[in-house]
Amino acid sequence: MADFNLSRAALAVALVLAAGGCALQSPPKGVDLRAQTLPNAPLPESWKAGAPSGQFADGWLARFNDPQLLALVDEAMANNPDLKVAAARIEQASAIVTAAGGSLWPSVVAYGRTGGKLSDGSGLTGGGLSVNWELDLWGRVRSQRAAATAQYDSTVADLAWARQSLAAGVARAWYLAIEAQQQRKLAEQSVVATQNLIKLEETRQRVGNTDGTAVSTAREALAARQDSVEQLKLAETQAQRALELLLGRYPAAELAVAGSLPAMPEAVPAGLPSQLLERRPDIISAERKVAASFYMVEESKAARLPAIKLTAGVNSIDSSLFILADRNNPVWSAGAGIVAPLFTGGALQAQVDAKTAEQKAAVAAYTAAGQRAFADVENALAANVALQARAKQLDARVFENRRQVELAGHRLRVGSVDRRALINEELGLIAVQGEQLRVQSDARVQRVNLHLALGGDFAPAAPVAAAAR
Repeated sequence: MADFNLSRAALAVALVLAAGGCALQSPPKGVDLRAQTLPNAPLPESWKAGAPSGQFADGWLARFNDPQLLALVDEAMANNPDLKVAAARIEQASAIVTAAGGSLWPSVVAYGRTGGKLSDGSGLTGGGLSVNWELDLWGRVRSQRAAATAQYDSTVADLAWARQSLAAGVARAWYLAIEAQQQRKLAEQSVVATQNLIKLEETRQRVGNTDGTAVSTAREALAARQDSVEQLKLAETQAQRALELLLGRYPAAELAVAGSLPAMPEAVPAGLPSQLLERRPDIISAERKVAASFYMVEESKAARLPAIKLTAGVNSIDSSLFILADRNNPVWSAGAGIVAPLFTGGALQAQVDAKTAEQKAAVAAYTAAGQRAFADVENALAANVALQARAKQLDARVFENRRQVELAGHRLRVGSVDRRALINEELGLIAVQGEQLRVQSDARVQRVNLHLALGGDFAPAAPVAAAAR
């Protein structure tokens, strides 16, 4: 009994030591990391490329007012295999957090034994419980759990970024598939117009009004335009397959696309540059990786310090063959031990150095990610401005080309020109319409890029009251 009392005293002392264990240090705050993102200049108060003032808001997908696109994004969210991989990583990270925190609690093991003629013949029977607990005085286990938790948060942010990137990818592929289809139709119109032009030139050659040069030129133009049709057919099927892959479908190039591009939504309020790093999931993920690497350094530092381990147990043993010296059952035991690393060949310090280098790399990665984010927004804003200017110019060109076609048709009816003039004007209109279509598609793609660069979720944010419930 005296030994038991001494063990209980040792256990009490150890528990007091555990209660007074050192608190974990905090990783660098987000504001400190953001200060390192642009170390040579402060963040501007507004975007250099220009953006409408106003508060940034989620739910950008609905602004395109395209029900077909909404349905495709929903399908991609349900079936895209890459997104399922990202979701599985969250489950893995959650399990790692649970495993890392398990060492904070005592481990309890139950055991039992029975003897007899069919065993070793000793006749011993009994059982008991064994409890082992390492006191986390220096925060090694807590640092390990904190690192796993930060890594879990990073994985959650990675999934959010993957979802946003997938929605943006589906939207871009959708608009490119629509453009490819419309470009192919315009090219087919130019082929028909060129074939009509060849017939007219052949007629003029038969009556002796030309030496055949015009016919040869028209035939060369027809071959070039027919080649363009074939290239555009391939581009159309490739765009369809790219979209089908994002949707999780078999890439059969059988996806039906809309007959025209949706209307361009209104300009996007981009908020402030200082808000971007707090909103974009990939930046949040990088920041949580910095925190995880910080706690890994703390864990490796704590591993160099002594470890205190507590043990306790209770058992009861009996024998049918001989009399035990002590029949006072059950038997209780408790104790505490200390393990201190004295010489490890520099391995423990090397672990600290390695984790410190990982932390430096994580901070540098955060800085690089932040700078890329700013560049993404500025480039998307600048592209939107440039495409708006080009769209106005091309709208004016299309308008004038249509007038020229109308005027050529009028001159044809009054007999001042032949049909060749009208066909050439029609071919000019088709060419300008192709440029206009490309700019219209690029404008929608760049608008999607801007939403993604700003870190906006494609789905509207849930109301606060609903989220609270």
